[in-house]
Amino acid sequence: MADDQNHPSTPDAEPPSGGSGRPDGGGRKGPKPPPPLKLSRGLMSWVMILALLIMLFVVLNGTKGGEEIDTWQEFTADIEQDNVEDDSIIIKDDRVEAMLKPGARPEARLSKGVPIWVRIDAQNREFYLRELSELGVRFKANTGTSIWLQLLMSFAPILLIILIIWFFIARSMRGAGAGPGGMLGNFGKSRHRISSKDNINVAFNDVAGVDEAKEEVTEVVEFLKNPKKFQRLGGRIPRGVLLLGPPGCGKTLLAKAIAGEADVPFFSISGSDFVEMFVGVGASRVRDLFKQAKENSPCIIFLDEIDAVGRRRGGSFTTGGHDEREQTLNAILVEMDGFEANDQVIVIAATNRSDVLDPALTRPGRFDRQVQVPLPDLYGRKQILAVHAKNVTMDPDLDLERLARGTPMFSGADLAAVINEATILATMSNKDYVEMEDLEEARDKIRFGRARKSHRLEEEERVATAHHEAGHTVVQVILEDTDPVHKVTIIPRGQSLGATFSLPEKDRYGFGRKYLRATMRVLCAGRIAERRKTGDISSGAAMDIKQATQFARHMILEWGMSDRLGFVNYAGADQRDVVIPEKDYSDETARIIDEETKRLIDEAYADAERVIDEHWNKVTAFAEALLKFETLVAEDVDRIMRGERLDKPTVADLLQSEASKTAAPPVASKPAPDDQTSEEPTGDVMPSPA
Repeated sequence: MADDQNHPSTPDAEPPSGGSGRPDGGGRKGPKPPPPLKLSRGLMSWVMILALLIMLFVVLNGTKGGEEIDTWQEFTADIEQDNVEDDSIIIKDDRVEAMLKPGARPEARLSKGVPIWVRIDAQNREFYLRELSELGVRFKANTGTSIWLQLLMSFAPILLIILIIWFFIARSMRGAGAGPGGMLGNFGKSRHRISSKDNINVAFNDVAGVDEAKEEVTEVVEFLKNPKKFQRLGGRIPRGVLLLGPPGCGKTLLAKAIAGEADVPFFSISGSDFVEMFVGVGASRVRDLFKQAKENSPCIIFLDEIDAVGRRRGGSFTTGGHDEREQTLNAILVEMDGFEANDQVIVIAATNRSDVLDPALTRPGRFDRQVQVPLPDLYGRKQILAVHAKNVTMDPDLDLERLARGTPMFSGADLAAVINEATILATMSNKDYVEMEDLEEARDKIRFGRARKSHRLEEEERVATAHHEAGHTVVQVILEDTDPVHKVTIIPRGQSLGATFSLPEKDRYGFGRKYLRATMRVLCAGRIAERRKTGDISSGAAMDIKQATQFARHMILEWGMSDRLGFVNYAGADQRDVVIPEKDYSDETARIIDEETKRLIDEAYADAERVIDEHWNKVTAFAEALLKFETLVAEDVDRIMRGERLDKPTVADLLQSEASKTAAPPVASKPAPDDQTSEEPTGDVMPSPA
């Protein structure tokens, strides 16, 4: 982006002083403090008018039922005729009041008394006091602010209600941070969070596995620090940077690193924070966000999950009229590249659904640069594991590259979870450091779920599961185009009763036809071996069937791997947001697609059945070893395929060894008896199940 000195006519831009490119010469350490809370003048005026109207209404109603006596003689005549209630005479500064008895006069109301009063001269007040004393009646003398006190007593409930309402209005405005728009104006205020370099502890060194993405965003940081460097040749920094990639790959972490590296204010907000229950609030919040960003420029705005408001216009199920999401998107489009240029406000957005974004949002001039943040490769996974393991006590001989090879398609968030779970497992086992077995257990737990070692299976289910996994293993080892077997287990984990783990030798960015065909045969082998051993089939192959069907349909619809349908794509565009997907092919083509899908799976099933029949003795050997040891690693698989016998302790042997260690100290502490026949070893005795 260009520096402000090239745009002296822009009202929001100020010429920089010094070499930092900031309007204030770089002396400002953070964003301006928010203005103090001021109550709306309009709201205050309406409250005052309402209070005056209520007071006028009360005053008029308060004097409506009274009667003013013209002369003092008429007033005293009522007193002498006993028409006045006892103790109701009150002498004030300007008048004397009393209360007529009900029915004292024909025109008076019979249900209750009527107040009467006569005006007097305040200077001759003593005269009226003597007159009343001579009449022999009891009276009260009030002086000073009697009128105002009576008025206050009349208005006290109303004033109390007004104060309570005012208290709740002011409290809600303070709690929501309302501005000059009053309480309702708060809905249009942006709900962003402001960060600076002082309170962000993430730098580029903490981001690994996305070197190309870091290089692209480093240019943004360099511009914010030294904008004149880019102006020397007439260049302009991109107005917006769009971070694209699957969930957990580090898009938000990369944005935090930009804020940590660049010494400028960092405004962060989620796309869903723009949408509110009132129409037009999203657009108002967008305008407020960019307004505050201009006041604190140069700065960075980070919009996380922008697909919440940036979806393609004209789609979905709009009912005509005003669409709140489209209004918000229009406001973003205008603020980023409308009539008013924001040369020192850089917008960074992140999303994992770039396919649904509006084309006007991703065009040059708004998001000029789209930075891909993909899943890390083998080298990237090793770097990410090293970053997360630097604060963890690890085994000195631990090989992170082996773990990186065993975690294909893991995101940065998954790898961070693996390190954390391994640390927890090592801590619960009272170990001094994290070992490789902790990392592998954590990896399996993240991918497949926690091992259910206490889950007891019936013997028939254990036999069926062992042969099922043995079928997968034998076919996977024999076929050439499959991944090497890493571990096989019949310990229930997650929703599965057993699992066969692979260890890819390399990262795959595409799938070959040979690899897909071989993988489909491995998926079919479990059902075949299970049926041959038990004479029955079970629901344990549900996931295998689902994966095989998905592979077959992808091969036919998207990858053109069907000789009958040829080099044609039948999948169409992304239709995840459409309730009734459209088909771009005829019913006859749909029938052929179904036939080709079944043909591919039937061929895979037949080939897998042939391999199982030819190597049934290997399947039986694997199944027996799984029933005995429950878990086999790659070395065990190789030895069984060579026909060798496994010589390692079983699970029962390990339990027996632990029991002997626990029982040995009490036996050794007892004195040995003289009779040699009583010296019987107890360490090999299996403890009671209780």
